[in-house]
Amino acid sequence: MSNAGKMPDSRGTSAPVQRREIGAWAFFDFANSGYTTVVLTTIYSTYFVAVIGAGMEAAQPGSATFAWTLSIGAANLLVLLCGPVIGAIADRRASKKRFLLLSTTLCVGSTALLALAGPDQLQFAVVCLIVSTIAFSIGENLIAAFLPEIATSDNMGRISGYGWSLGYFGGLLTLSACLAYINWAEARDMAATHYVPVCLFITALIFAVTASPTFIWLRERATPMPSAPNLSYVRAGLDRVVLTLREATHLPDLFRFLLCLTLFQSGVATVVVVAAIYAQQVAGFDSQQLIVLIMVVNLTAAIGAFAFGQAQDRFGSVVSLRAALLIWIAAIFVTQGVDSAGGVWLAGNLMGLAMGATQAGGRALVGQLTPHSRNGEIFGLWGLANRAAAIIGPVSYGLIIDATSGDYRFALYSTLAFFVVGLILLGTISEQRGRAAALLDEQAT
Repeated sequence: MSNAGKMPDSRGTSAPVQRREIGAWAFFDFANSGYTTVVLTTIYSTYFVAVIGAGMEAAQPGSATFAWTLSIGAANLLVLLCGPVIGAIADRRASKKRFLLLSTTLCVGSTALLALAGPDQLQFAVVCLIVSTIAFSIGENLIAAFLPEIATSDNMGRISGYGWSLGYFGGLLTLSACLAYINWAEARDMAATHYVPVCLFITALIFAVTASPTFIWLRERATPMPSAPNLSYVRAGLDRVVLTLREATHLPDLFRFLLCLTLFQSGVATVVVVAAIYAQQVAGFDSQQLIVLIMVVNLTAAIGAFAFGQAQDRFGSVVSLRAALLIWIAAIFVTQGVDSAGGVWLAGNLMGLAMGATQAGGRALVGQLTPHSRNGEIFGLWGLANRAAAIIGPVSYGLIIDATSGDYRFALYSTLAFFVVGLILLGTISEQRGRAAALLDEQAT
């Protein structure tokens, strides 16, 4: 990847961006993807329902799935409350990298602790799950806030897509390591209560090791902003967030897109946390089949992230995202009619293609519509939108599952609705108008 040139930092100065720095930024997506792939999507989600919550699931079908989605929702509610404040504080103190290191350490540690939760130890598992999800999500917000500092509006789609694409290969690496261990363990008649905890340790270790380049080479370009006397950073952060929300009329396309993103990400978040459970409960996939499916879907998602990143810079973010949402809608229709393994494979790969596109495209469009001096703050709001989505989508799905005693197909209608309404709202957003508004806001700061 070529040099990004001289980029303005949050104080309006310039600093050269090296290729290795862009690579180090993107490599964090590689590092943290193992957590989402193993813990939230594939191995641990099904283990939580089948082993950790086995007692409650036997008493009431669907209740363990509801407990899973409720735990994810609770974690994201806490991130929703504190994410924008942490972003604003990171801007004011010019400490995004320091906060990123803390959140990474906490996620790695709590993922390792999650391995200690045995059958029916639901409370301990839920606590570790919530802590690790909070730490992971805060880290996502912070790494995204570096994007406008290392990319221009002309190459932001490509760089964001490069990061997401690399991230899916990170998930693939972690899944491959876990699958190799599972094959070894099952050949020796070891149960899931043995090999799933080991997979969690593998995930934590790979995250810790592969995140290292980010902390070695990624620079903190922002400079600290002065604070009023006797005003705490938390209060200053809260005041800044409130001011940003009050000034939403100055950045209408940005805030409209954050609402749009909340809607379609509600659908994405639901798929991420229940896809493996759905494939297991509806199509009868076993652990190895699930892992192989998700590995292939990761490759599809990497292709989607890279290809749509290129398309985004050439045809525009809104056009590219509209195409991705149409693929999502088609994938949900296929999933609702699944009656064979082949149907699951088709739906899964459509979802992978669309997921890479929407995740890379959404992050890049927020970056394009954001004033440079508010990177951490606005990406805190971007994180807030994602966290709201991670509450609304999975919890609504879980409520329907619980109310219908495990009707997984019917619950998909709520997921479909999120994509359809998001597609409609996306049609009201103008990239050119939004970029112009961000420039005016930057000049007024």
